[in-house]
Amino acid sequence: MNRWGLALRLTGMGWFVALCIVIGVAGGVGLDKLAGTIPIFTLLGTVLGSVVAFWGIFKMVQPLLYGAKQGNTTAKGRKQ
Repeated sequence: MNRWGLALRLTGMGWFVALCIVIGVAGGVGLDKLAGTIPIFTLLGTVLGSVVAFWGIFKMVQPLLYGAKQGNTTAKGRKQ
């Protein structure tokens, strides 16, 4: 993979993390306003957004790591 492709992939991962956390926080704030509660849903939304973000990053990075170890093959075993 060339440098531009890697840079775009890493930028996309950064946006993915940011959006997951922002959506979790916004959903929590909305639920807190709707329910009239203390910021319990905001905290839960932050934790849930973070977990989803890092799970997604883990799944996105796995093929890159295993592809590099196996001679740069794709998930189906073909050479790139």
